[in-house]
Amino acid sequence: MDMAWSAADRVFRDEVRAFLDAELTDDIREAGRWMTSVYADHAASLAWQRKLHARGWAAPAWPKRHGGAEWSVAQRYIYTRERVAAGAPPVSPMGIQMCGPALIGHGTEEQKAFFLPRMLSGEHFWCQGYSEPGAGSDLASLRMAAVRDGDHFVCTGQKIWTTHADVADWMFCLVRTERGEKPQNGITFLLIDMTTPGITVRPIVAPSGEHIQNEVFFDRVRVPVANVVGKIGKGWTVAKYLLEFERGGTAYAPELQVHLDRTVALAAAVPGDGGGRLIDDEGFAARIAAARIRIEALESYELRAMAAATGGGSPGVSGSIMKVLGTELSQHLTELALEAAGHYGRAYQPQATRPGGAVSFPHAVGLVGPRDAAVAPLHYLNDRAGSIYAGSNEIQRNIIAKAALGL
Repeated sequence: MDMAWSAADRVFRDEVRAFLDAELTDDIREAGRWMTSVYADHAASLAWQRKLHARGWAAPAWPKRHGGAEWSVAQRYIYTRERVAAGAPPVSPMGIQMCGPALIGHGTEEQKAFFLPRMLSGEHFWCQGYSEPGAGSDLASLRMAAVRDGDHFVCTGQKIWTTHADVADWMFCLVRTERGEKPQNGITFLLIDMTTPGITVRPIVAPSGEHIQNEVFFDRVRVPVANVVGKIGKGWTVAKYLLEFERGGTAYAPELQVHLDRTVALAAAVPGDGGGRLIDDEGFAARIAAARIRIEALESYELRAMAAATGGGSPGVSGSIMKVLGTELSQHLTELALEAAGHYGRAYQPQATRPGGAVSFPHAVGLVGPRDAAVAPLHYLNDRAGSIYAGSNEIQRNIIAKAALGL
């Protein structure tokens, strides 16, 4: 593969850099720089989305006819790399990256006309209602019931690990409208207004002290049948399509490269146990070099996989491959960063971060050691979920074995 950027790509890169320089406020930049997971500070993320929307860049991969930028694979990669390097936060993936493609691929014209513009502007903020107690990686065993009552479904059940349900306006949700021999049959993809009576949201506080995830309870919640995406009972098809974008709809490598560079800088700044710099330790330097090689290999694969999906195609099985490689490599980098943090990594210092939700535990005001060292253990804790969410990596390996290897 020719990895050199074209003249047009370099012009686009300069355009992105100029936009970032002009539009990134100190507050938004700080929110992107000191994230502890894949979710940025809610208010800062929405503020950044509004700036992107004004420029027409809120949805890089969407077709222009739906308000997207319709960028090439190279442009999407360049923007991601420049965004991370500049410290800009990502836009929440729930709406634009996940529900949006599902609506574009399977929604009615009325649904597209109503939801997509509001998704782009940030007027509607979305959460995902998939996992349930006892139905996480084995998602097809979900039990939340939706019983038809005229022009509505009456929904009763529970969802769990629902990111940002406490601030979301809408949820895209999987419900069971009938039961059959195959658990995948009888599942319906439904859009639910979070202000509907009968919905209760309860917080789940992460080990890092952040409130991002939630439990959501539905007690006879009435949802219009018009909010079904795709066909009733055939929601598994829509869900699989969406999950391909969640698992592999974006590149991991640009962010991993920046995180590795920050770890190298931290290892050069913090003294090791023997008093010298950790970066000068041959064993640690070898692990850094090995991680950089793995990131470059992942980058090569991501560019080929994303190129194959150009023109409106879905990532397919490559989404599972990218998800496994990207999340496990990200976890490895948090381990290297925690090692680079040294003794400073033992302190609980959430005041150093700008997480995706409120910190529930009390903490001190000042910092002990470099800020990157304070963030390292919190990022490590949050990233343990990377190999579980969007379908556990064990499930992804099963998908790869079946779909790609024919096993």
